[in-house]
Amino acid sequence: MKMTAQEKLWSSDFGKNYNRRNKFTPEGTDLYYKENFGVTKSKMNSEFIGKLKLGKVLEAGCNVGVQIAHLKNTSTIGDFYGIDIQEDAILKARKAVPFANVITGSILDIPFKDDYFDMVFTTGVLIHISPDDLVGAMSEIVRCSKKYIWGFEYYSKKTVEIDYRGKKGYLWKNDFARVYLENFPQLKLVKEKKFKYVGSENEDTMFLLKKTE
Repeated sequence: MKMTAQEKLWSSDFGKNYNRRNKFTPEGTDLYYKENFGVTKSKMNSEFIGKLKLGKVLEAGCNVGVQIAHLKNTSTIGDFYGIDIQEDAILKARKAVPFANVITGSILDIPFKDDYFDMVFTTGVLIHISPDDLVGAMSEIVRCSKKYIWGFEYYSKKTVEIDYRGKKGYLWKNDFARVYLENFPQLKLVKEKKFKYVGSENEDTMFLLKKTE
């Protein structure tokens, strides 16, 4: 499958440099979220998925496994899976979260069969997908999940492009839950909540969707 411009960027040294900059532990993740949103990631996660019985769960765009490591410590998820387009991230993730099945793969062509997972989730991944490819990526996520889709992404009422480290065409804010619901009638919204940054009017959104058929 031909790589998009965004996938090419993340597969390059640009992506490797991102990995070097972001070295969070589960404890560090909670500290980062507390400082930026006034609430820990553990508390956010518990509010949305704490009561769900989940077996196999996939993180689409897992990078080096930070979110998987955090969820391992703070949830009752049975089996963790992750995919990422970047080989360097996959190698690091396999060391960081050896209990997870982490493989190379594109969110635009997820290498798992239909309805394979109880939940598929993204954290800061849909924001890096071109609006032209967004519904295609969501389609793959919906296809692979038999129950839930969970997301935490930058929020805007409409599509807004943001300059990303001096580059154009690599970062967008959007109402991602709305895009899901408008394009996939088999989904219903279970819960959504906006989290405002400390000292800023910018918001991120966490949402949980469920398949109704």
